[in-house]
Amino acid sequence: MVRPYRFSLEEFFKLPLPERGVELLKGELYQMAPIGPKHAYLLNRLNRLFVERFPQAIVQPQGPLLIPPDTYLEPDLLLLRPGPYAERLPNPEDVLLLVELSESTLDYDLGRKLPLYAQAGIPEVWVVDLPGYRLLAFRGPQGDHYREQLWLSPGERVAPLAFPETLLEIPW
Repeated sequence: MVRPYRFSLEEFFKLPLPERGVELLKGELYQMAPIGPKHAYLLNRLNRLFVERFPQAIVQPQGPLLIPPDTYLEPDLLLLRPGPYAERLPNPEDVLLLVELSESTLDYDLGRKLPLYAQAGIPEVWVVDLPGYRLLAFRGPQGDHYREQLWLSPGERVAPLAFPETLLEIPW
């Protein structure tokens, strides 16, 4: 019988991998798509917006997120509780809001990653569908899905659950 080899987080960190563009989902390695100009532009704008609007949180662009025992992801943007991130990498309990920008990876982000985020208890995930010009907001994790889903178009505003007084308009 042929079986794929599944990596633990410990084994993953020992592999000779490129600096960026590789994620570990439930022990399986995935090579990420290159970042295009639209993706990079929106990431830079959201990063600046989050830093300005949420000074009480840590804004982490394209950095690591560990979901033990066998998942290492690099979401496009994390809004984190302040914590000792010089000593350890962020985990789901640290996440206030997670943002994925999907230019060519919408099926992967919604089908593979979103259920993992829900299972890990991440309270809110925004998936920005770049080709569809919409923001998909997922809230209230329950099992492998989210109880609440919002679909927003350009011009509409939304506030993260962690900061309900701060309405944002996605800067398309």
